[in-house]
Amino acid sequence: MTLHPRGWRPRTLRGRLSLVACAAAALLMVVLTVGFNAVVRQRLQQQADDHLYTRAAAIAATVDTTGATARVVEVPNDDALDADVWIYAGPVRLEAPPGTVPGGRLDRAADALAADGGRHCATAEAPEPVRLCVQPVTGSGSAPAAVVTARGLAPYRSTADTVLYASLALDAAMLACTYVLTRLAVGRALRPVRTMTEQATAWSTHACDDRFGHARRPAELARLGSSLDALLDRIRAGLRHEQQLTRELSHELRNPLARIIAEVDWWQSRPRSAAETQRVCAAVEDAAHGMRTICDTLLDDARSSSGADRGAADVRSTLIRLTGRLSPPQPIDVRVTQVAGDLTAGVPQALLERTVSPLLDNALRHARSRVRLSACRQDGSIRIEVSDDGPGVPPSFAPELFHPGRRADPDDGHGGAGLGLPLARRLARSVDGDVRHDEGHCPGARFVVTLPAG
Repeated sequence: MTLHPRGWRPRTLRGRLSLVACAAAALLMVVLTVGFNAVVRQRLQQQADDHLYTRAAAIAATVDTTGATARVVEVPNDDALDADVWIYAGPVRLEAPPGTVPGGRLDRAADALAADGGRHCATAEAPEPVRLCVQPVTGSGSAPAAVVTARGLAPYRSTADTVLYASLALDAAMLACTYVLTRLAVGRALRPVRTMTEQATAWSTHACDDRFGHARRPAELARLGSSLDALLDRIRAGLRHEQQLTRELSHELRNPLARIIAEVDWWQSRPRSAAETQRVCAAVEDAAHGMRTICDTLLDDARSSSGADRGAADVRSTLIRLTGRLSPPQPIDVRVTQVAGDLTAGVPQALLERTVSPLLDNALRHARSRVRLSACRQDGSIRIEVSDDGPGVPPSFAPELFHPGRRADPDDGHGGAGLGLPLARRLARSVDGDVRHDEGHCPGARFVVTLPAG
């Protein structure tokens, strides 16, 4: 049993439970031992008293009370009866045990018992414990008489001490057995817990989908396993969310970083005029502000704070700003074709940009010659369409279109990690909107963004 470094308490649960069981058993055994030995001593004393009263009754048969005073009738071989016997006629002692010291402790104790009258017993220490009992003599006569008998209590107390020592030895054996059996029983009961600990240690070294709830266990451990499974699921969901946030930040920051690198490389390629330098600085500043907006938007969404204070965004100016930042390769034409009236979306401008931007990047990646953006109000919501004239989405890939990390053709030569479309849908749904693929559009692909109106 390993002890706690700050005290005598054991460190293991098995040791603590064994100690508690031993303490409870010890308390119970103390109570039982004290009670049992008290009953044994009382019973032995009762046996001694019964023996003394029996002898007193036998001696009383030899006392004649028919006369004016009581007298002792001599019988043959009465030496055995006279041992440790006092006979009284009223207050006068008629006989005393041979060899008794006159006026000694036993004599005084016998005189006191006879003087008290009645039928009772007392214990005298002279010097060994001696039990004395007085028996009044009853008969046809009126002369008062009493018989006092005595018996040493040493054999009885020796028997009581033997019983006490045997009880203590039995208690010690029972405590030892209790401790050993409790440790064995608790160890066996905790064996599934040790197995679960080893499994959890093994699972911590590599990601896996194993759970505790698959095995048959006692009800308490089954509930513990279910709670641990739920905790593992939450931890894994948190890790996936953290990994997803990291991938999304990397994905979204890639374009502004590429723009900054391109502008700086262009500016360093040869001496530039002040106006050109100012334009490069403005472009870098705009990209840096975009990066900060991306970080704020994604972090706010990760904290679920974007829905608390949605704000408002002008749809037309946002779409124009997004297309103005692009440098589409030739011969792709990017244009905002139609915005019906003054449309205001009930979301922050940064979230609107981050929702539409992945769709616009995806359209540029797959378009052959044109990308079109349009917006209108529909059923109390803002509907934004992003379409291109590329090859479109293969029907077999449509069910996995918004799954993170999935691409229809990873070897198509286009960059991308398969995170833009899932991010756009997740951001839209965080403000009670949505992003869906219009499967009926042809040729090319069209994605429809639905956002609450402001």
